[in-house]
Amino acid sequence: MGHAAIGASELDNQIPEKARWLGYAGLLPQLIAVVLVVRGGEWGWIALACSFAYASLIFSFLGGVWWGQALSDPAAPLWAFIAAILPSLLALALFIPWTLGWDWPGPSLLWLGVFIGLSPLVDRKLGMGGPAWVRLRWQLSLGLGGLTMVLAILALQQR
Repeated sequence: MGHAAIGASELDNQIPEKARWLGYAGLLPQLIAVVLVVRGGEWGWIALACSFAYASLIFSFLGGVWWGQALSDPAAPLWAFIAAILPSLLALALFIPWTLGWDWPGPSLLWLGVFIGLSPLVDRKLGMGGPAWVRLRWQLSLGLGGLTMVLAILALQQR
């Protein structure tokens, strides 16, 4: 029976409940950061810095997943390994403006949010997971990427 014949709730049941809830719980740090930034003050700035660190860690983690996926496939193309190292390198590059005293974190958060939001495209190209997992990855990536972009906008408004 093809996936098209399976209802959405049946596909959701293929994902362990704890994986789904822990995935959604991974959005909490960015949600808390949004609240703290909106409230303003010293905690708002700390929240912006922490939200950049958190999003960078998650993005780098995704690269590690892609690296493992590429290593497990003896026929993996070179682009898969390149894609796997890019998240860590991009996150580091987006951190450099802070170290140089340039405009940060708004532009860096914005780019990081875009990259995270588009990251399931790499999963898709690598052929990772079934429909339920792909849908969860899109939800989590768009959630984290979107919240990170909201934080970017808030940071840019504070300038």
